[in-house]
Amino acid sequence: MEPVDLLERCYPGRRAESKRQILRCALVLFNAHGIDATTIDTIRAESQTSVGSIYHHFGNKDGVVAALYMAALDDQARLRVSYMSGVGSTQEWVQALVYSYVDWVVNQPDWARFQYQARYAVAQGAFSDQLKEANGVRSAQLRDWFSDPSHHGDIKDLPRELIPSLIIGSAESYCRAWLSGRVKQSPELYRQQLAEAAWRTVAHDG
Repeated sequence: MEPVDLLERCYPGRRAESKRQILRCALVLFNAHGIDATTIDTIRAESQTSVGSIYHHFGNKDGVVAALYMAALDDQARLRVSYMSGVGSTQEWVQALVYSYVDWVVNQPDWARFQYQARYAVAQGAFSDQLKEANGVRSAQLRDWFSDPSHHGDIKDLPRELIPSLIIGSAESYCRAWLSGRVKQSPELYRQQLAEAAWRTVAHDG
């Protein structure tokens, strides 16, 4: 799955081609040089657009970073929803969370690399409220699952806000190590072990 597919889903149609081109080039530059070292003028030159066009679409560089980050979150959430559709048991639900996370990183390594890099900048920047709102919408499925009393007995008595981190934590750690080159084997090879470990961490009888 190429980055252009992700952008076309988020910004469809011919009229959005300029916006996609700017984001596509910005993603490459941010990953190659870092967010701080990449300037609006660099993005302009790489995307062969005008500074005015970039400001028209995104406001400033922070807006470009936020647009990329939100697109990544949206695509990640889309895959997660598809994996969790029709899931029955709590164990399958936990495994689906891990599988979708690992598979998204493996299929979209450039986006995942950027997402890790940009997380703090977006959370602490001018788009923090927009991020909180978006995360709230994307977390609705998890809240609905937790609100079902039939699932409570399957999971340890843990703070609700802690459980997603316990489920995804090991997978995220390994994926980050893989993207940085600190480990060589693809996370895809270990998705089953990571899912089983996540279940043992939160299962009531784990």
